[in-house]
Amino acid sequence: MLGRCGMGFGVIGLAGLLADEGLLEAASVADRALNPMAPRTPHFAPKAKRVIWLFINGGPSHIDTWDYKPELAKRHGQDLEGFDKFTGFFSQEVGALMQSPFKFSPRGQSGKMVSEIFPHLGEHVDKIAFIHSAHSDSNNHSPALFMVNCGQPRMGFPCLGSWITYGLGSESNDLPGFVVMSDPKDRGLPKGSAANWSAGFLPGAYQGTWLRPKGEPIRNLKPPAALAGPRQRAQLDLIAQLNRRDLEGNPQQQELAARIESFELAYRMQAAAPEALDVESEPAHIKELYGLHSERCGHVARQCITARRLLERGVRFVQIYSGGMENQRAWDGHIDIVGNHSQFAGETDQPFAALLTDLEQSGLLDDTLVIWGGEFGRLPVAQVGTSKPGRDHNPHCLTAWMVGGGIKGGVSYGESDDIGFKVGSDPVSVHDFHATILHLLGMDHERLTYNYNGRRYRLTDVAGEVIRPILA
Repeated sequence: MLGRCGMGFGVIGLAGLLADEGLLEAASVADRALNPMAPRTPHFAPKAKRVIWLFINGGPSHIDTWDYKPELAKRHGQDLEGFDKFTGFFSQEVGALMQSPFKFSPRGQSGKMVSEIFPHLGEHVDKIAFIHSAHSDSNNHSPALFMVNCGQPRMGFPCLGSWITYGLGSESNDLPGFVVMSDPKDRGLPKGSAANWSAGFLPGAYQGTWLRPKGEPIRNLKPPAALAGPRQRAQLDLIAQLNRRDLEGNPQQQELAARIESFELAYRMQAAAPEALDVESEPAHIKELYGLHSERCGHVARQCITARRLLERGVRFVQIYSGGMENQRAWDGHIDIVGNHSQFAGETDQPFAALLTDLEQSGLLDDTLVIWGGEFGRLPVAQVGTSKPGRDHNPHCLTAWMVGGGIKGGVSYGESDDIGFKVGSDPVSVHDFHATILHLLGMDHERLTYNYNGRRYRLTDVAGEVIRPILA
């Protein structure tokens, strides 16, 4: 009797109704059990409400994109004394120092030096905060991807998008709170695949929803004919009734609560998702802005427009991967750095720039955080062995940038050394990077924790400092 009357499912429903009326804090335990994705109050007033991460998969070369190094040009062809040939991944293919094959020019009022491969994104430098002193721990794709996504260089931990939706919930009742889009050009998923958007030990409701790059973006989005109309609703009601009866006696089963909500969300998505994903309904000038029908960049344009439409409909976190598995299928320029980076920059430059323009003109950029970056940088020495030299992995230094809600524009934080090999000043760890993102969303990274196996875990482990000089 006590279980049913005092702590049964009825009080959970009551708590949900009271929260809807503003009479209970949205982050109540009961509300979380009833609806894991219900919006929750941040720790303090946020500058950003949602995030798009333009993930540059494969390890973009900072010294060929955003980190201008004239000293590297002066020392082109010289050996790098004391260089550890095991810094990268191919120890037998280490060459001399290699200048950037791309021309750099000053852009915007800030005069930021930008590579010629970004003619469109270069127009936005006065809104962007560049971080030139970031570094990671691994020279291998999988652990480096896990590190930058999940804060640990091994699988099994929740990713940033899962932590954010766990902490804040979603503003959409009919769409997932966390959506992932991978490279659609038959290049495969990034190393580690779905572990990069896993909820880890958090409840499964917080895992990223992957949109398939070809065909139907979400499986079973259209109900089978035999379940059309009220028959499907009756089936779901019966399943929910049985699950809730079990949940009453086992309120600690959070995975069961997540399963109940997943059935309901899937049902609602059958009505809401087709409209949200219909990019062809956009006005002609928007399609032209993004290059939607361009053979070169149309696939990325479609993803960027989709991302904006999802944000408008309350999705909290969207991650777009440029590049697939490895080598020439990603920004992994071991061979022919010119051809590799020219190709991927050509696919992303116009759509990414259009996304910033579109978000700004709609007012969404004021409270949307946009991130550009990958898992590590590239070495200043050439990787030799082929007719067209490339660059090997460099975990000691990489460039990332942020723009949008709460970010100070037209600034660069930290520096790499004169040749872009290692951090020169103001080092930024992955934990610092994550702490800053959470801070902009109104969350203290030390307070956002989850009790698992007798320990309170957090995204930033036992480290992390907010990068305050880039905050507006």
